[in-house]
Amino acid sequence: QVPLVESGGGLVRPGESLTLSCVASGTIFSIAVMGWYRQAPGKRRELVATLHKLGRSNYADAVKGRFTISRDNDKNTVYLQMNDLKPEDTAVYYCNTERVATEEGVFSSWGKGTLVAVSA
Repeated sequence: QVPLVESGGGLVRPGESLTLSCVASGTIFSIAVMGWYRQAPGKRRELVATLHKLGRSNYADAVKGRFTISRDNDKNTVYLQMNDLKPEDTAVYYCNTERVATEEGVFSSWGKGTLVAVSA
């Protein structure tokens, strides 16, 4: 497994912004895909955004135009810039990595999650 550490969650008001970060640790050669998922209370975990190392991104319709995913391959870090947050964005946000190449093999991992709460 590749440990992932998320940060940047919190409580904000509608219309405000937050930036989430997720760092993958260890001796990593490459990470094919880094992304963010979220799970709201009583709902299933859903994709928010993913970004391939070659630059292809994918966004959920609900966040297109408001959220931007980016990554720093040298730092094995993925970011999620969230603008114009809405109460329906309230969820635990999970970082995900796919096909992480390490000395021990190739792995996929999930972070433990960071809470984003949007409320007036």
